[in-house]
Amino acid sequence: MTGVPASATGGSGRPVPGGKLGAAAVAQASVWNVANLLTVIRLLLVPGFIALMLAGGGYDPAWRSLAWAAFAIAMITDLFDGHLARTYGLVTDFGKIADPIADKAIMGAALICLSALGELPWWVTCVILGRELGVTLLRFLVIRYGVIPASRGGKLKTLAQGVAVGMYVLALTGPLASLRFWVMALAVVLTVATGLDYVNRAVVLRQRGLRRKRAERTTGAAGTAGSAEAAGAASAGESPELAEAGEPGGAREYGAAGVVAAEAAGARHHAADAGALGGERRGEEPPR
Repeated sequence: MTGVPASATGGSGRPVPGGKLGAAAVAQASVWNVANLLTVIRLLLVPGFIALMLAGGGYDPAWRSLAWAAFAIAMITDLFDGHLARTYGLVTDFGKIADPIADKAIMGAALICLSALGELPWWVTCVILGRELGVTLLRFLVIRYGVIPASRGGKLKTLAQGVAVGMYVLALTGPLASLRFWVMALAVVLTVATGLDYVNRAVVLRQRGLRRKRAERTTGAAGTAGSAEAAGAASAGESPELAEAGEPGGAREYGAAGVVAAEAAGARHHAADAGALGGERRGEEPPR
């Protein structure tokens, strides 16, 4: 469950105006909304599911049917809580943390119980749980560079896992028992394939993030250098435009010596003008 926190939207997905009414609406948008309630229900179903799975030695069809009902409720509520949170602005920090925990808790409990009862190989449980935990860790490692959106393959993987594990929990017999094997095989293949795809997308996301940061540092360094150059030109009595264009007479071309020479030439020019003016007043021709 991701998006804008519910406290900022009043639980309706729209900004809440200020004043007493806005404050009251914000106060009402607590973590105890419908989406989070469904997540809490899933968390509470985990210990109950385990108890039902192991009741009667773990092989009683009646208890296993109840365990399947608990597992099905958990899977169905998983489809609705995220949708409700995103659609109605019910996203909270609690939901962001509790939702993935509830997802992995119910699935992990089912897989471990099935393997403990000898109905599912341990390597299947290790592959699925290892992939889920690894992807979760990878998500935290690359979160600074961006968010990897869910893919169609990932959604199909989740569906295949839920159907396969549900078929094993129900303790099917006959042809359906053979069918559940192939559904679980498909779930394992999708689990591995989507896990590798997630790793690849995480690497690409990290590389793009690093390139973007390097580009930002380069742009910032260029801007700093330009500002320092303009400041230096201003302190030397040269306009930034003249210094940038490299026009003759600027400090970039002549330096300090050029400035002194220009001042001396200007003084001589003013003296010649003054002498010419004095000659005109005395009736003399100005010097040629």
